[in-house]
Amino acid sequence: MEIIPNVHLIPGIIANPYLIVSSDGLTLIDTGIRGSDRKILKYIAELGRAPADLKRIVITHSDGDHVGSLSALKAASGARVYASRVEAEAIRAGRQSRPLKTRGLQRLLMKLIGPFLKAQPAAVDEVIAGGQTLPILDGLQVIETPGHTPGHISLFAPSARILFGGDSMIAMNGALRESRGYNTWDEAKAIESARAQAALGAQIVCVGHGSVVQAAAGKFPRV
Repeated sequence: MEIIPNVHLIPGIIANPYLIVSSDGLTLIDTGIRGSDRKILKYIAELGRAPADLKRIVITHSDGDHVGSLSALKAASGARVYASRVEAEAIRAGRQSRPLKTRGLQRLLMKLIGPFLKAQPAAVDEVIAGGQTLPILDGLQVIETPGHTPGHISLFAPSARILFGGDSMIAMNGALRESRGYNTWDEAKAIESARAQAALGAQIVCVGHGSVVQAAAGKFPRV
């Protein structure tokens, strides 16, 4: 599904992966759960592209629903992988970057679904940090957005006014809310990150869970 020219949401995957088409190749933001590589490569083929056209994979954080297909996609494409330092360490070890705060039924549920969210260790080629700009979409800025995880990053393209927020926020009923609950490393930092993202002036927000939020001004968390 094309969101704006050359920016696509690949549908039917947990969590949302986004594909950016550039003159020098394709960039993927997050990879979905394990086994999503087949849908992603099929979507790439439907654009008339080959796996080798996938040049970059940027990871917002190391949770299994965002890196589950990373190892398979890197093997299929040879793409370079980018992540923050903290998340890169977790990705290389095949683990999450923070423990979950589960208890009771939540703990039981995670024991049941945990195997489906497990990711294989994968190589990260380049560690990135806030303040860097990637040569994508006329300059894709790396924004440090800790809270959901300690090393979570988001990505903002000022020219297109589009923000890729990973799980720093969730889209619900056409609006955005900050990360909170058992899978959030630090709720206070998540609120700070949501405030910082609201100040960027994004008009389109693409998050890991929920629909793309259009005309986003005024739809950020009121925190």
